[in-house]
Amino acid sequence: MERPHNFSAGPCILPLEVFEKASQSVIDLDGSGLSILEISHRSSAFVEVMEKARSLALEHLNLQNKGYKALFMQGGASMQFLTTAYNLLEKKAGYLDTGTWASNAIKEAKNFGEIEIVASSKESNYNFIPKNYSIPQGLDYMHCTSNNTIYGTQMKSFPDSDETPLICDMSSDIFSRDLDFSRFGLIYAGAQKNMGPAGATLVVVKEDILGKVSRTIPSMMDYKLFIKKESMFNTPPVFSVYVSMLTLEWLSRNGGVSAQEKKNRAKSELIYSEIDRNSLFEGFTGKEDRSMMNATFTLNDESLASRFDELWKSANINGLHGHRSVGGYRASMYNALPLESVEVLVDVMKHFEKTL
Repeated sequence: MERPHNFSAGPCILPLEVFEKASQSVIDLDGSGLSILEISHRSSAFVEVMEKARSLALEHLNLQNKGYKALFMQGGASMQFLTTAYNLLEKKAGYLDTGTWASNAIKEAKNFGEIEIVASSKESNYNFIPKNYSIPQGLDYMHCTSNNTIYGTQMKSFPDSDETPLICDMSSDIFSRDLDFSRFGLIYAGAQKNMGPAGATLVVVKEDILGKVSRTIPSMMDYKLFIKKESMFNTPPVFSVYVSMLTLEWLSRNGGVSAQEKKNRAKSELIYSEIDRNSLFEGFTGKEDRSMMNATFTLNDESLASRFDELWKSANINGLHGHRSVGGYRASMYNALPLESVEVLVDVMKHFEKTL
């Protein structure tokens, strides 16, 4: 059976060779006779997997030997909304409000201290990224969300924060583009976009920002404890970490983040060019803030939706409907999505225009 062109926003597409290797490991991990699902997380085989996954994460972010630690935790980015505050918020923190997930992070952090919303695009239904703001003095940290999957916006630049640790939720665009990641004090990302299956959450933290809050931190949320235990405080999500390691190896074999960014730019430029050209469609966000990962768009005439839906589904396209809160369409183009899939979608959009 031919695989669909998978534009799902997450859990999402991963490289086929990763699926093949992972599926083999479910029966037999590297000739051991045991499944990855049944080996001990304390075994040398899995300790090696965990160490390699953490090392590759730092390597791809160019953060080796710069005071950072990579951790694999559980609970998704939603758990990190409160874990970051547990570990870092003593009095007051700043937040950039750019979408649903940023808003949820703000809600959780308010349980731990004063929150200042430094800038927001909420009144415009989050269809742009705020600009021309400055970070106030006296913050414990400044939090932002690099890519907003629901609305299709992405931060193209980040605020200067020499004295204030910059914290970033990169769940939906981690490893998709080159940035100076040393500007961030902490980065977190759920695995289920560009890394692996749901279950694991990558946290990359600069050690010197920790240990400055007076509260007692629960063990399962204590970054310092997870660093000490090398992400093995309790049984980690073994399979999710293993697949994440395989995906990071795949990224290494294919030129790393820089090469991937070029591919992602080509995909996004192709779809946005068609959205702008085609009189039947309109982009949801302003052009300067468009996401390379999630292209959101609508039909100018909603009465045509059933006809368009029939066309893209017949072209073996999956996962194109927009988030239930905004409607329309969303083409999610994570690292493993080939350019050919975007070409198929664009051909469908062109054909749809010609049929009317």
